[in-house]
Amino acid sequence: MVSSLHEQIYDLEDRLLQPEIRHFGEEISRLLADDFVEFGVSGRTFDKLQVVEELPHSPPVPVIIKEFQVKILSPDVVLATYRAVKTNESREEMRNSLRSSIWKFLDGRWQMVFHQGTRTMESCK
Repeated sequence: MVSSLHEQIYDLEDRLLQPEIRHFGEEISRLLADDFVEFGVSGRTFDKLQVVEELPHSPPVPVIIKEFQVKILSPDVVLATYRAVKTNESREEMRNSLRSSIWKFLDGRWQMVFHQGTRTMESCK
């Protein structure tokens, strides 16, 4: 069964949020393009090497994806946007951020080339 582009990109975004993926630099490296750049919610800028080295050491925080959308920019480039809701262990909402990622079809698979997170003050219920 072939999934839609929307489902493929959603699954890739979701994988990058899963603690079992975030703790393995090899899997993160496979999902990020070599020229990857991130503008983090902290205001810091990260490249692929920094993410691959630092992400496995960050504490796991459950994240729920809401309002997920995909816009096709060209046949091999898409923009994904969504609201990421960080929760605590009892699944109560703690923080929201707006996320955007650019994915490019490279070497036979989708790879993230850019990501930005912007913290919001809104609660999303």
